[in-house]
Amino acid sequence: MSFEQILERFATAVGAADTNGLASLFTPEGVYDDYFFGPHQGRDAIAHMLERFYVGGETFVWEFTEPACSGDTAYARYCFSYRSREPDSAGELIVFEGISRFRLEDGLIAHYSEVFDRGVAFTQLGYAPGRITRLLERYATGFRQSEPVARHSAYRDLILKART
Repeated sequence: MSFEQILERFATAVGAADTNGLASLFTPEGVYDDYFFGPHQGRDAIAHMLERFYVGGETFVWEFTEPACSGDTAYARYCFSYRSREPDSAGELIVFEGISRFRLEDGLIAHYSEVFDRGVAFTQLGYAPGRITRLLERYATGFRQSEPVARHSAYRDLILKART
């Protein structure tokens, strides 16, 4: 399956609330690292995570653009929208854009991750400023403790040491 076909099936599955259809795009031990819900490994966990989408929203539309694939790594921009079911924003259209990264294996997704501005989404969801601050602080703390930050810190130390 081509990367463009994966994107089309991914977007269609989310829009149709086809949790098993989305999960089937992943390797058996694949990981979906959702920017709200965190990482979920394995098809059952991925399907269960997607079910949580439909608790807080409905009429999902995921539009992928600018796909780029090199070897087993692929990226695509996206615009994502849905109608909120959250108490503070019920019926409101929530829209945000982001970038998805896919690691592919034998025509399936071995690892999916994404980045988007959580603050834009939280604001549209009608969250109070204090709640947004607490959520963003939690995500920032987790990020600062992550492997990419540790790797970058070591790299930064090497670069700064080389400059002296």
